[in-house]
Amino acid sequence: MQINLTGHHVEVTDSLREYVDGKFSKLERHFDHINNVHVILNVEKLTQKAEATLHLNGGEIFANAEHRDMYAAIDSLIDKLDRQVIKHKEKLNAH
Repeated sequence: MQINLTGHHVEVTDSLREYVDGKFSKLERHFDHINNVHVILNVEKLTQKAEATLHLNGGEIFANAEHRDMYAAIDSLIDKLDRQVIKHKEKLNAH
């Protein structure tokens, strides 16, 4: 799985990159058909935003999350993606 990490109005530090990589590796344990991921971290005034698009076999999954803390926004984003990935996996297994 290839992760493209972009920052808008925020410096993507090594610790942020490692945090994102670690979180997405957990996601990959649930579903190993994730081809690549595009993550955008954005800061608007006091709001930290994280959004991601997963490119999977059979489609794309998009989610975004906002929080005052970037790490919390990433956690929330992963939770949302995790639910969507599980739904996608169940849909594939139903056929």
